[in-house]
Amino acid sequence: MIKLEGISKSYKVAQRTSGVKEAAKALFYRKHTTVEALKDISFSINPGEIVGYIGPNGAGKSTTIKIMSGILVPDTGSCSIMGYTPWKDRVQYVKNIGVVFGQRSQLWWDVPVLDSFELLKDIYKIPQQEYYTTIDLLIETLELQTIVQSPVRQLSLGQRMRCEIAASLIHNPKILFLDEPTIGLDAVSKIAVRQFIKTINKEKGVTVILTTHDMNDIEALAERVILIGKGSLLYDGNLNELRNQYGTHKTITADYEKNSKQIQIPGTSILSWSPERVVLSVDTEASKTSDVITQLSNQVELQDVTIEAQPIEDIIVQLYKEYQI
Repeated sequence: MIKLEGISKSYKVAQRTSGVKEAAKALFYRKHTTVEALKDISFSINPGEIVGYIGPNGAGKSTTIKIMSGILVPDTGSCSIMGYTPWKDRVQYVKNIGVVFGQRSQLWWDVPVLDSFELLKDIYKIPQQEYYTTIDLLIETLELQTIVQSPVRQLSLGQRMRCEIAASLIHNPKILFLDEPTIGLDAVSKIAVRQFIKTINKEKGVTVILTTHDMNDIEALAERVILIGKGSLLYDGNLNELRNQYGTHKTITADYEKNSKQIQIPGTSILSWSPERVVLSVDTEASKTSDVITQLSNQVELQDVTIEAQPIEDIIVQLYKEYQI
């Protein structure tokens, strides 16, 4: 469905030092540096996948999304999505995609949200009955009942983001590009949006490409992640494989009968200790979790044990360090 081959994109950036003289000189002559936003990016995405497209700020994520949505033209390489070249077949192509940019709006600022939806219906030439069916579902699922009659400028950031997601789905697209879709959402709204994305993916087979810095979004939605850094593709694979490869530590929290002796177990490090509780970091490459618990039970009278996997944020930070990004 989506295939990128050898995509590269660079920008010219004007540079000057501060000061009145430099500002005057810049009117007649400007120095430029070339920034390579993307370097030979290639990957493919199958229909119905939810893919997390991740990387640090300035890595090239939004540039890739803009190329795939037809907003930007790459310097080199090819991009084929559903048989279309996004920047060449833009009119026919955009009927099949929905795009949400967390920092940009497709809603009209001074009119009620519902009026924006009506205008989008006319732009996409959606049949009346199909529009009513879709909009009723979106309003109910995203809980927009109390805000669709309000002007966009009166909405909070979280309310606006829910409306942006609804606006991107009015025409029932087959592909959904989400760039920071949960920015500004509270915990309840985030869960509702994640559940909604899962539902449209499962029931309608919508392919979702998700870029975000919130790793909880990635964990909740994506089975596959693509990591980009400094414009280059660094990792493309299963999220669980990534966790198995880099998530070599687990945290064990043990509550026990009062014990004044310090606990010592090979292959572990103590994160915190008290006479009634210890928190251990376990290197799973050096020690099995089950062996650590057995040794704990030999040293103290256990009451409760909790095992936590290494947070996905820590694993991603490890990746960033490994690739020096």
